[in-house]
Amino acid sequence: MLSVPTLWTVFVINFLALGLIWAYVTRAYPKLEAARFWAASAFVGAGGAITALTRLYFDSMPPLLLGGAGVILAACLAAMGIRRFYDRPVSWRATAMIVGSSVGAMVFFTFVYESVPLRMLSYSLGQSFPLAMTVRLLWSEREGRAAPGARLAGLVIIAITGIYAGRAIGNLLGGDFSALGGGQANAVVVLGLLFLSMALNFGFLLMAMDRLRNEVADLALLDDLTGVANRRHLLQRLSEECARSMRSGEPFSLLVIDLDGFKTINDTHGHAAGDACLQHFTLMAQTRLRPGDMLARTGGDEFCVVLPSSNLHEGAAIARRVLDVCRRDAETCTGGDIPIAVSIGVAQWDYAVGQYPDRLMAHADQALYAAKKNGKNDYAAYDPAPTLQPDAVPSGVAREVA
Repeated sequence: MLSVPTLWTVFVINFLALGLIWAYVTRAYPKLEAARFWAASAFVGAGGAITALTRLYFDSMPPLLLGGAGVILAACLAAMGIRRFYDRPVSWRATAMIVGSSVGAMVFFTFVYESVPLRMLSYSLGQSFPLAMTVRLLWSEREGRAAPGARLAGLVIIAITGIYAGRAIGNLLGGDFSALGGGQANAVVVLGLLFLSMALNFGFLLMAMDRLRNEVADLALLDDLTGVANRRHLLQRLSEECARSMRSGEPFSLLVIDLDGFKTINDTHGHAAGDACLQHFTLMAQTRLRPGDMLARTGGDEFCVVLPSSNLHEGAAIARRVLDVCRRDAETCTGGDIPIAVSIGVAQWDYAVGQYPDRLMAHADQALYAAKKNGKNDYAAYDPAPTLQPDAVPSGVAREVA
């Protein structure tokens, strides 16, 4: 025979343990705001269960009602954590309205108009409504799929809502699934809800693990100084663009950028000033790029920009824009400000490049060399079949004056 008090005791112990786990996650990963709500939900739920258990020693309704209020608040906090996990706003006013209206209805159907079925209906709605409102959010697809943890949480919430609906309907049809009834039907319901509540928290843990794993993967592809893509990310993107161009025949372009005189800046002003110049250039360059363009730092003072669906002429236009913003910024430098000048090489993918990004980078490097030979603070575009120029430039490079 199932013992409801024993099941509630297990509920308390498990949720205290889950609360400690979420408290540790909150401390270890303070940016994961959802963990704070889920920790609060576990502790408040455990507190509500403890309050409800005191009815074993005090034969009155207030402990049961207060315990129900705690469990309803725990459900609201869990739903708020889901919303924060997806960077959605939360409303404490809405939470207060749900808890207040549910508890108010429970009190009304206990002391004013005594009705166990309606009281249980109010309790069930208070718990299931805030969670049910998050299912669509949990199952929304990101990057073409819903996360496994989120899908599990959504399924568990649907199951919890189904149990509450079945219990409410059973009570309205004359059954007794209430705590006061003390029958095995109520014990089975409590056991099912206990299992599903734990499964819901495991879904939250999987969501958090997936988020943290993605953040670690992102960090492995970002330059820690400037926050833009690093060389590894650049090579991945170039391989993808080369493969896409091989299939479609549509070209894309690459800019290779080098800060002129960067060694002198480091030697004269120090490495901290050099780092500040790299960060400042990154911010300036990003203001002249289009959505979908990717800026990457490949090492030292060298940068690359991947320009999807762009021919050589369009790549040269972007290079002029980057040069223009750097020149205007240099003109406004006064006092201890350090002017930034850059040289840029532009190259376009073609079938000779094929699926080998290093060939495209070599073409852009050759154009960059021409820009530096031309006096720096300039750009040049790689042309596999250039017209003869009066200037002596490397074979395969057409100099373009900015």
